[in-house]
Amino acid sequence: MTTKGLIYMQAWTITGAGPHSLNELQLQDVPAPLPQTGELQVRVHAVGLNPADYKVITGGSWQIPHVIGMDVAGEVTRVGANVTDFTVGERVFYHGDLRRSGSLAEFTVTCSWSVAKIPASVSYEQAAASLCGTLTAYQALYRKANLSLAKTILIHAGGGAVGLAALQFAHQLGLTTITTTSARKRALIDRVGADIIIDYHTENVTEKVRAATNGRGVDLSINTIGGEELAADVDRLAYNGQIIAVGDGYPQHFDFDDKALGLTRSGLGGVYRSADFTGIHDLATMATAVGDLLAAGKFDPVIDRILPFDQAQAGLMTLQRGENLGKIVVRI
Repeated sequence: MTTKGLIYMQAWTITGAGPHSLNELQLQDVPAPLPQTGELQVRVHAVGLNPADYKVITGGSWQIPHVIGMDVAGEVTRVGANVTDFTVGERVFYHGDLRRSGSLAEFTVTCSWSVAKIPASVSYEQAAASLCGTLTAYQALYRKANLSLAKTILIHAGGGAVGLAALQFAHQLGLTTITTTSARKRALIDRVGADIIIDYHTENVTEKVRAATNGRGVDLSINTIGGEELAADVDRLAYNGQIIAVGDGYPQHFDFDDKALGLTRSGLGGVYRSADFTGIHDLATMATAVGDLLAAGKFDPVIDRILPFDQAQAGLMTLQRGENLGKIVVRI
């Protein structure tokens, strides 16, 4: 739709002072964004939903309608000045900046150096489902972890988006995988595979980890829980072990000295705040690697459901209630 020279698009938006609820989301017409220098405009074909999407809604305040969503798969429709690596019509995907107008819209705009090209054999839906959680897991293992002597890994919440991706990457690295899950998500773990599965509702995680490693503990832990669960990992780690912390918060007490343990924080989209070109471009580098794995049939994004655009709000509510089993993707 065009009005007074502006092109309008449909988008899921939130407006006004927070906190907000998901019931306040509105599907409305807003001006389509145009790319500035170094930017791309993308016609959105699919969006992977993430917990960060509804956390932005519940916690943010905006003077003008703010478009929700950060994971994008689509095609380039306009290129800004000084963009040389992309042309109109190319299929692309990227993990976006939460501070900007988002992806649950017909069009969106981002800096070109965070964007990767989608291999021809990979669908928009597969690409959109392989961003936030997948890139977090990829970053944790291929950027943060010291893999020199690592043989064993504990992956918390293996049935979540990060966990399911981390299990697959850990297999490819030849690591023995131990993961925690609930009975409800056990089928997801079985789908991607794990060497040892611990039901954290009915079993003692620390005891099971130590038994599985002959009392030694694991070399690595990818901890998406945070808080006191980070402290609990101290007893689950081997000497010189390392925790890759994805979950929020730190406990008040740590004893890292006795085992010479390491703690590394994994952060993904926060790199946009740094304005560091190399760090932001690494999002594209990692997405390219994941795209290659998708094309080779070596990565399963574990999609739960694909929803039409007008059901995006319902999809976010399902995600917030924790009722999904795998990624929820919105097709636009």
